[in-house]
Amino acid sequence: MGLVEGCAGILLTVAESRITRPEGRIVAVLVAYNRRDLLIAALDALQAQDRPLDGILVINNASTDDTEQVAQDHPANPTVITLDRNEGGAGGFAAGLAHAVASMDADGVWLMDDDTIPTPSALRELLAAWRDHDGPVDVAGSRVVWTDGRDHPMNTPRPRPRASARQRAAARAVGAVPVRSTSFVSMLVSADAVRTHGLPVADYFIWNDDFEYSCRILKDGTGLHVPASVVEHRTKTFGATDADPGARFYFEVRNKIWMLTRSTALTGPERVLYTGATLRRWYRTFRGSQDRATLWDAARRGLLDGVRRRPRDTTTVMAGLSVTDDVRALDRSAR
Repeated sequence: MGLVEGCAGILLTVAESRITRPEGRIVAVLVAYNRRDLLIAALDALQAQDRPLDGILVINNASTDDTEQVAQDHPANPTVITLDRNEGGAGGFAAGLAHAVASMDADGVWLMDDDTIPTPSALRELLAAWRDHDGPVDVAGSRVVWTDGRDHPMNTPRPRPRASARQRAAARAVGAVPVRSTSFVSMLVSADAVRTHGLPVADYFIWNDDFEYSCRILKDGTGLHVPASVVEHRTKTFGATDADPGARFYFEVRNKIWMLTRSTALTGPERVLYTGATLRRWYRTFRGSQDRATLWDAARRGLLDGVRRRPRDTTTVMAGLSVTDDVRALDRSAR
């Protein structure tokens, strides 16, 4: 081998090693519950990606419709795991991340709900930004739009506060924006980040689980919002998280208290800032509610549970399920 060929081989090896996290083996995780028609559309969209996936995993959260059969019969040929009980989005994503990394050898895990419909280039654009970014990336998220093409306020992250000039420039060079958090509606997570930071807190059940998890990873890590990667979030209505939630407001209050007081995801100054932002959001929720009595009851119960107890470790929450061994292998909350 000549000197030129040898140098070229070394350079190629270096370039290849730079993109193995997570562009090596990408597994999509879909968490599904009783929305078989949306699940079909989501699986169709995953199968149509112009950067083919290396695996698709459907976590069926104890659906009572034919979700399991629909997933098993789909031509995308996903791996299907049906949980014996509904563990909510938080438990579903914990199960999916654990199984994708521990049992499917994923280098990167692409997370989404069953009402998330990626455009054909969504994964390719996430990986392009990840690959070309000057420095390691832990999390990348897509631009999320509603059914009419408007940016969905529920899933539109803000730029990272106090990002350095270098962080902004590195993100801008790949058409991205540095962020402090992102949502499970199209979140690509490095398997290395999962091994380091563990899993989502399954005891959250719904709401704030993706906020806590992404903030935990990105406290010292790098997160990118990639507008060129577009997914559609087919929620029933167009609205932000302060829309009237009814009795589910319990989870918002309890989980936000848990995050602000029990999680390591935030710095001290961030806790102060997010507490103020949370109180303003809760005020808007009450102001716009048509059933304030239900909200008050949910808030009272959420406040009491949030203060009186802490979330159980994820291994305990997921005990007795088929994914328990995978969860135990990656859970950091019990250590």
